[in-house]
Amino acid sequence: MDTDATFRSRLAAAVGAAQVLTDSAAVDPYLTDWRRLYRGRALAVVRPGTTDEVAAVVRACKESSVPIVPQGGNTSQCGGATPDASGASVVLSLGRMKRIRELDRSNATLTVDAGVVLADVQQAASAVGLHFPLSLGAEGNCTIGGNLSTNAGGTAVLRFGNVRELVLGVEVVLGDGRVWNGLRGLRKDNTGYDLKQLFIGAEGTLGIITAAVLKLFPAPRTRATGLLALAEVTAAVKLLAELRQALGDRLVGFELMSGLSLALSRKHGPASPDPLPGHPWYVLVQAEDSSPDSALTAQLEHVLEHVLERRLAKDGTIARSVAQGHALWALRTGIAEAQRREGRDIKHDISLPVSAIPEFLDEAEAVLSEAFPGLRFVVFGHLGDGNLHYDLAAPEGVDPEAFCRHTADVNRVVHDLVAAHAGSISAEHGIGQLKRAEMIRYKSPVEIELMRALKAAFDPHGILNPGKVL
Repeated sequence: MDTDATFRSRLAAAVGAAQVLTDSAAVDPYLTDWRRLYRGRALAVVRPGTTDEVAAVVRACKESSVPIVPQGGNTSQCGGATPDASGASVVLSLGRMKRIRELDRSNATLTVDAGVVLADVQQAASAVGLHFPLSLGAEGNCTIGGNLSTNAGGTAVLRFGNVRELVLGVEVVLGDGRVWNGLRGLRKDNTGYDLKQLFIGAEGTLGIITAAVLKLFPAPRTRATGLLALAEVTAAVKLLAELRQALGDRLVGFELMSGLSLALSRKHGPASPDPLPGHPWYVLVQAEDSSPDSALTAQLEHVLEHVLERRLAKDGTIARSVAQGHALWALRTGIAEAQRREGRDIKHDISLPVSAIPEFLDEAEAVLSEAFPGLRFVVFGHLGDGNLHYDLAAPEGVDPEAFCRHTADVNRVVHDLVAAHAGSISAEHGIGQLKRAEMIRYKSPVEIELMRALKAAFDPHGILNPGKVL
C-alpha cells in the first residue's frame, strides 16, 4: 500500500490539490450524519467535479486498498454516508457535480449530475413547463445521487412511485474505476438485465452513481389541498379508498399525521396555522391536474362534503389559495425539524399493507404504552403508499437521552409487529449502518446470500462504502 503522502498526491493529481481536504475544520462537516447519531473520521475528503475524476479517485483507492464513502447532501437518516471511526477511508463528496447535462423536452427527460440538488432539478423541469415529482422535506439539500442511492420516496409516491420508477438510465463508476454509461432515455429496453436497478437503493455499495436520466411529467396547473380531522386511522383507510375511486391518479398525496405530530410542528413553528384543533388524527390530501381549467377543487370539495355527512371525518377544510395550501403543507413538512428541536426520539421508517396499518398501530401502542407509561407517539407519513414514520418521544419529564437507551427493546417490539403484518423495517430511508443487524434478522437467508453474492461480484475489493447495508 502507498504511504499516506503518496496516496494523497495521487488524489491531488486526480481532482486538484484544492479539492483534497485534510484540514480538520474543512473535513469536519462531512464526518457527522444529519441526525447526529454517527461521527467518524476520514483520511481525506475528496471533491471531484466530473465523472472522469470520480473514476480516477476510485482507481487510486482500489490500488491502495482505501475504502470509499460516497456522500451527496449528507442528509442520510441511517448513517449511510458517514465514515467509520478508523480514519482509514476517503469521503467522496459529489457536491461539486452540479451540471444539468441535457433537457429533452420532446422525450420528457432530464439528464443531470449526481450532485445536483433535488430542488434545482424541480426548478429546471418547471422552467420548461414540466414537472419532476419527487418531493422530500430535505429537497433543498439532498442530491439526486443520494436520492437514487436510497431509492427515496417522499410525498408523491402514491401517484408517481419511488425514485427508482422515475429513472430511465444511470451512469456509474464501478469499484475498479471503470465507467458504465447507462444514460439511456428509453421507456422500453428489454436487452437483458436492468442493471440500473441494482445500483438504485444500493447506497453506494455496488457502484457510485454519477449521473441519471430522469422522467419528467406534465406540470400540474391545478392543485387542491385539503385537511381532515379523524377519530381513528380506520377512517383514514376508508377515506383513501374513496378518494382514489373519485379522483383516480389525480390523487398525488395522502399524508397521515397524529395530533401530537402536528402539535410539535406548531410548537416549533409558531407562525403555523391550527385550522382543526383537538383531534387525534389528521389526513392531508393533495390532488393535482395538468389542465388549467380543471374542476378538481370542486370535485375534492364534493367528496369531502360527502365524507363529512357520513361522519367518516370529524371536520375538514380546503385551501382557498396557493398560500393556504402551502401553509397546510408546512404543518406536515415541519414535523421532522420540530422533532429535532424537541430532542432525540426513537425513529422508525416502516411500511405495511395499507389495510394492516390500523391493527398495527393499535397493537404497537398497547404494548409500548404498557412498557413506557406516558409514551408520546409522533406518528406521521405517507399512508397512501403504506409508509409510516413511527417515531416515539420520551414521556413528559423523562430525559430524551435516557429514553433512547431503550432503542433496542423498542425496535424489537415495533419491527417484530411490522414483520408479523408482512411489512418492511425500511421504507424510504435505506439501511446504512443503523439497520444492518435488523435487516439480517428479518430477511431470509436466501435473500442475504443473494445480496452478498451481488456485493462480491460488483465490489470484490470491498472498498465501496464498507459497513453499510451488509
